[in-house]
Amino acid sequence: MPQGKPSVVPEDGLTTRQRRNRPLVFVHTGPGKGKSTAAFGLALRAWNQGWPIGVFQFVKSAKWKVGEENALRVLGASGEGGRVDWFKMGAGWSWVQRDRQLTNEDAAREGWEQVKRDLAAESYRLYVLDEFAYPLHWGWVDTEEVISVLRDRPGNQHVVITGRNAPEPLREFADLVTEMTKVKHPMDTGQKGQRGIEW
Repeated sequence: MPQGKPSVVPEDGLTTRQRRNRPLVFVHTGPGKGKSTAAFGLALRAWNQGWPIGVFQFVKSAKWKVGEENALRVLGASGEGGRVDWFKMGAGWSWVQRDRQLTNEDAAREGWEQVKRDLAAESYRLYVLDEFAYPLHWGWVDTEEVISVLRDRPGNQHVVITGRNAPEPLREFADLVTEMTKVKHPMDTGQKGQRGIEW
């Protein structure tokens, strides 16, 4: 186990503390299970540190109930740890009055526009952009614009993006990229997802 000593020390002029505390962009991608789960694990750590957290759930239906949502909402409202705000595209973004008339593509763009506003306002310390790799992969949201906005974001804001097929430019830009590789899954043998495991 490394003792916190990096194998390479970049010549970037930063002190060890500055380098340690710089804001990060994470990408969790690949065909394997656990991309969102890992992001919500980060959210638990952020909550414990007292950080405000914004979860923006792209693509998934409003009917899809993830167990982490209820847990993080309860924690966020507990008065301990950080605040947790949760937004679902499938439920209609709460800030869009005409949301029922939007196509999925329009709704994904609206969600990204709100993320941009929140980044500019430094609303959260951790942003979970769940399944956001899909709108990027499908071309609904411009990857180069996302990279530019994330590169220029103010303050100390961490961003984690999940979803299969994260575009290569985003992978290259991100500080930490994890590719979840499926080796074996119960669904391969016809077993459906189950409570407590998939949601």
